[in-house]
Amino acid sequence: MTATPKETPETGITPGGTEGAFRDVLSKDHARRGKPPLHFVDMTAEERIACAGELGLPKFRVKQLANHYYGHCDVNAAEFTDFPAAKRDDAAAAFFPRLITEVTRQVADQGTTIKTLWKLFDGSLIESVLMRYPTRTTLCISSQVGCGMGCPFCATGKLGLTRNMSAGEIVEQVRVAAKMMRDGEVAGGPGRLSNIVFMGMGEPMGNYKSVLSAVRQISAMPPEGFGISARNITVSTVGVVPGIRKLTEEGIPVRLAVSLHAPSDELRDELVPMNKRFNTEQVLDAAHDYWLASKRRVSIEYALMRGINDQAEHARLLAKRLNHYGDNWAHVNPIPLNPIEGSKWTASKPEDEARFLDILHAAGITATLRDTRGQDIDGACGQLAAKER
Repeated sequence: MTATPKETPETGITPGGTEGAFRDVLSKDHARRGKPPLHFVDMTAEERIACAGELGLPKFRVKQLANHYYGHCDVNAAEFTDFPAAKRDDAAAAFFPRLITEVTRQVADQGTTIKTLWKLFDGSLIESVLMRYPTRTTLCISSQVGCGMGCPFCATGKLGLTRNMSAGEIVEQVRVAAKMMRDGEVAGGPGRLSNIVFMGMGEPMGNYKSVLSAVRQISAMPPEGFGISARNITVSTVGVVPGIRKLTEEGIPVRLAVSLHAPSDELRDELVPMNKRFNTEQVLDAAHDYWLASKRRVSIEYALMRGINDQAEHARLLAKRLNHYGDNWAHVNPIPLNPIEGSKWTASKPEDEARFLDILHAAGITATLRDTRGQDIDGACGQLAAKER
């Protein structure tokens, strides 16, 4: 008798961490909350038409709503002059319930970096960071409330996982940021949001369905989406191999970023607990397969920690592991560790950072030291803790 194979969980992580050596780190509030209100973003085309019908609206009104939402970043139905006045309030309530509410906004880097703390429908808190550069504007968004990966050097990882976010909650971060850029609310005047990175709170592969729905709507052209090229969207993971494999099959040309942080299993087991489920060989194999399928170089994220993973031996082993595959498939982003309160982990010495890069370059590895933005407002990589100030 042939055993029925277990299906890969849609999230990419075994529910509750019940299989393998890894266990999801859960917050005390995990799974005690209801589902967010259903939003236009969360509905299928058929559901939108059915909802409109219940309001006595023909289906062409759905396209008008989509044009307002994606084309104009607007949810203020009271001002939709092309919409029946008697139906505006009903449409707003049915399609655009408020999912995220700004709590605080902190500004750094002469006004070009803005970190926003958001409150969700159930009181949960998440953060997003908008960063304007000379040639692009990038939004770092959250996909989960907290994070269950438990990486000890990351502020978000210390929170534990409360819940997954809906596609609507994820996409609303993008809509608001796109509107801010369009309306000139960021230093430098009016502009356009050009890049999205799923590097905020949470493990994107742990919320696969909602993240992929968000990616499709962010990258689709108006009135189906915001028209931000999929090639300008980065989806990160600590190494959830089923999620990487599933993303490979999607055929969407997003950039994959793998938070490796260590070149050996012994060290990575300590820094990235998920390594006990999917080890470095499995993670790198899956990431390389993503490159083969997409022809998009994979970003290898590597937080440099003083005396832990930043020595010459670590750089040489990392180069060896990446060069094992024989093609220029990866781009390494060494990241100066951003301090978090009460942590024993500290940033590398500048001379060790420089040596690390030199060794990678000498081995033919493309590597660029990551620019750290928003560190003074706890808005840099690994610092998002969703604290009310």
